[in-house]
Amino acid sequence: MKAGIVGLPNVGKSTLFNALTRSRKAEAANYPFCTIDPNVGIVTVPDERLAVLQGIAKTNVVIPAAIEFVDIAGLVAGASKGEGLGNKFLANIREVDSVLQVVRCFEDADVVHNMGSVDPVRDIEVISTELVLADLEAVASRIDKTQKKAKSGDKVAQAELALLEKLQPHLNEGKTANVMEATDEEKALMKHFQLLTAKPVLFACNVAEDDLADAEANPFVQKVAEFVRTHHDAAYVPISAKIESELIDLSPEEALEFLQDLGVSDSGVSSLIRASYDLLGLQTYFTAGEKEVRAWTIVKGWKAPQAAGVIHSDFEHGFIKAEIVSYDDISSLGSVSAARDAGKYRLEGKDYVFKDGDVAVFRFNN
Repeated sequence: MKAGIVGLPNVGKSTLFNALTRSRKAEAANYPFCTIDPNVGIVTVPDERLAVLQGIAKTNVVIPAAIEFVDIAGLVAGASKGEGLGNKFLANIREVDSVLQVVRCFEDADVVHNMGSVDPVRDIEVISTELVLADLEAVASRIDKTQKKAKSGDKVAQAELALLEKLQPHLNEGKTANVMEATDEEKALMKHFQLLTAKPVLFACNVAEDDLADAEANPFVQKVAEFVRTHHDAAYVPISAKIESELIDLSPEEALEFLQDLGVSDSGVSSLIRASYDLLGLQTYFTAGEKEVRAWTIVKGWKAPQAAGVIHSDFEHGFIKAEIVSYDDISSLGSVSAARDAGKYRLEGKDYVFKDGDVAVFRFNN
């Protein structure tokens, strides 16, 4: 799963990407379009449960879950018509599964803003407008291609056309596809359209170092919070990309001390990664043994055979049963044997829907 980092030029996208990936892969400079080709990084998902399971399993090997972040070139007004790096931007964002939009919530005369002033709500609207315009063009083109098939009696084409004709006026009102009321069947069908505004969005409010300890009091953050709740049904996470980038070269202990001196208890990057993971509709289950403790990433709602398949396709095809104990039970009881004795260890079949934090062993036919 990929999360694409987007925003106007010079809002801190590349700085944040470097902080997320704990690298300096992305050039962060004080001019527009310092990112042209996307930078890609694999980021581990912070999860305190792994250390507890490691102690129970008595292993030295721990493998966390991970997601991919893509730092995409800055967008400008007119991108849907090819302005700036518009065509490249739109192609790159089409390839990701969710969008992390960075909005500038700090004043700094030394960091230029390509629109002349700091106004995060305006910036969000600029990007949303360009994505909506690109989607309108895509919907109109698809309607033209679908009408003939629909008239011939093709049921799938008729369903597509009905949804496209529902989407078109919605987009024309400047609204994104992901806030349109739709049935589960329509949502499934919409995925085939690859609309840019159908992707789930999380907003990262990039604040100044001095504002991080009380970011919610920042007037820019307050404006973003109200706007995205009302217009995007989306969440936001305050973060200082500058501070986070300064933590890259520090040890975990030094980083914690640095944050505490600023009046912050945890890294904003950790919150952002977890929020992005959740935004993608993902959850974690674990395997835990002497060889290793490992977090496995699955989509919420997956059943046992699908969950087994992320380990190996043979596990899914030959699935018999899953031995399951919840993380809460095994962590409180301290061992698998204690969980068994307490009746917390159970066998589940093919229809079992995995829950976040399940610890599993699979039985399967070779």
